[in-house]
Amino acid sequence: MTELPVVVIGAGPVGLAAAAELAERDIDTLVLERGHAAGAAVSEWGHIRLFSRWADLTSPAARTLLTSEGWQHPDGNSYPTGADWVERYLRPLAAALGSRVRLGTEVTGVARTGRDRVVDSGRADEPLAVHIRDRDGTETRLEARAVIDASGTWQAPNPLGADGLPATGERAAADRITYRVPDVSTPAVRDRYAGKHVVIAGSGHSAMTALLSLDALTERHPDTRVTWLLRRDELGDTFGGGEDDQLPARGELGMRARSAVNSGRVTVVTGFRTEHVTRDRHGRLVLTSTSGREVTAADEVIALAGFRPDLSWLSEVRLELDPVLQAPTELAPLIDPNVHSCGTVYPHGERELSHPEPGMYVAGMKSYGRAPTFLALTGYEQVRSIAAALAGDHAAAERVELTLPETGVCSGSGGVAGPADEQVDTACGVPTGPSAPAAPARTAS
Repeated sequence: MTELPVVVIGAGPVGLAAAAELAERDIDTLVLERGHAAGAAVSEWGHIRLFSRWADLTSPAARTLLTSEGWQHPDGNSYPTGADWVERYLRPLAAALGSRVRLGTEVTGVARTGRDRVVDSGRADEPLAVHIRDRDGTETRLEARAVIDASGTWQAPNPLGADGLPATGERAAADRITYRVPDVSTPAVRDRYAGKHVVIAGSGHSAMTALLSLDALTERHPDTRVTWLLRRDELGDTFGGGEDDQLPARGELGMRARSAVNSGRVTVVTGFRTEHVTRDRHGRLVLTSTSGREVTAADEVIALAGFRPDLSWLSEVRLELDPVLQAPTELAPLIDPNVHSCGTVYPHGERELSHPEPGMYVAGMKSYGRAPTFLALTGYEQVRSIAAALAGDHAAAERVELTLPETGVCSGSGGVAGPADEQVDTACGVPTGPSAPAAPARTAS
């Protein structure tokens, strides 16, 4: 099987870093990306400014490859937007990888060739089968010596419903609910929220970014009203580490959000776990909590309760996942948000990311399952270790080549509803809002 390629799923930051690591070791690689361009998911939050510096957003192997093509690293101490990250790093990296990257190709399933997940006999001797669907709908399959799933979690946001499933009526109200931080700088989006009663649900950095965007909107449209729903029973350390946060832009975000709340411009409702969504006689939304409390007359809802991995198309490979976090069982204790912030997660690699299915890896944000805190640097170290193992360099695979910053309060918890109860989309090393560098909201996975 060594003559077969390693298939990487996803041409985002970690997927492309994996391809660069594999290319550096002369391992045949194919990156499959369902989007029309590299960094497609990042482009969807391109208006957000990251609170990781450029120095922490490029992988070593990628820098080596890009430099050989004449690329110049952006100022390491500046903070890019998602769009900057795509245009100045991800797409040049995909171009440098050339034919190794195939766009417009969706992976619909991964299995062991000729074996469903039940069959033991001869399993380890067969390659992995990757089932794909091209842009024109043509379905084919290809064989791989190994698969690195770096597809992320962006396409699987958590619902508004507090029990992990959509609240009753949530789907029917889809025209009034979004699960992304809106870009209110664009006229169409601004018109959707200006002068309306907007409810923001969530306690992570995405929610605070949306809160600050809407708070700024109230200055130009004073009749805009913002209600912030938190499942936790008190604000507690929701606003993070402030000046003690070693990611300064993230600390600034929390301080700005605290200021907006203290000003009285934002109505905060704590201990609110949404159970039902209905419409009043004017078509506006009514949110009802598990305790029967109501938030009424909502024109729009922005639900920002984190993300989860889509494991449906991996049902035929043998994954060993933690029953709580849906992360690899060896990794889960290292990233449990009840215990760790992203600054206390130990660097980890191929050993922690291995599964009973030989050659099958889940890397990047998706490897964290439902844990909310993730650094791009962590993903780069993951795929460096995996590439080393696939090359037979087990000493390098075991070696730690990463020192994480001590990043202060990452996910935070307040009252009885801690991070395990509410999946906060903090994702350390992630975006800040339109003005630099502040207001983070989305993961660098």
